[in-house]
Amino acid sequence: MTVHDIPTLNAALNATATVLILTGFVLIKRGARDAHRATMLTAGVVSALFLVGYVTHKILKGMASNATEAVHSKFGGEGLIAWIYYTMLITHIILAIAIAYLVPRTFLFAIKGDYVSHQRWARFTFPIWLYVSVTGVLVYFFLYQWWPAVTAGA
Repeated sequence: MTVHDIPTLNAALNATATVLILTGFVLIKRGARDAHRATMLTAGVVSALFLVGYVTHKILKGMASNATEAVHSKFGGEGLIAWIYYTMLITHIILAIAIAYLVPRTFLFAIKGDYVSHQRWARFTFPIWLYVSVTGVLVYFFLYQWWPAVTAGA
C-alpha cells in the first residue's frame, strides 16, 4: 500500500459507514435496539478509522511534498462542475467538523441510557453524519476518478 492508495481506502470506509448508518436507522425504526446499537457503534468505529486514514494521508503527503507538489489534491473540473464540487466540498468540511462533536455526544447519551436526549440529538446528528459520509464518497469520485487534475508530464 502506498500513500496514493489511502484515498480509495478512505472512500471505501465512508461508503461502509453510509451503509451502516442507514442500516442503523432502519433497525431503530423497526424497534431492534440491540442491533441498532451494534450497527451504529460499528459505524462510529468505521468513521474513526476513516479519520485516522484521512489524517495519515495528509501527513504522509505533506512529508513527501516538495515545492512543486501540493499537500492538497487539485480538482480538475471546470465551470459548473467545479462550482458543484467546491460547494459540496465546503459543506462537507464544515459538517464533518460538526460531526466530530455530534457523533460522540449522541453516542454518550445512549451509553448513559439517556435515550430521550439521545433521540433528540440523533434527529440532527443522523442526517448530518449521513450527508458527510455520502459526500465523502462523492468527493473521492469527483477528485480522483471523474475529474482528476492533469499533472505536468502526464
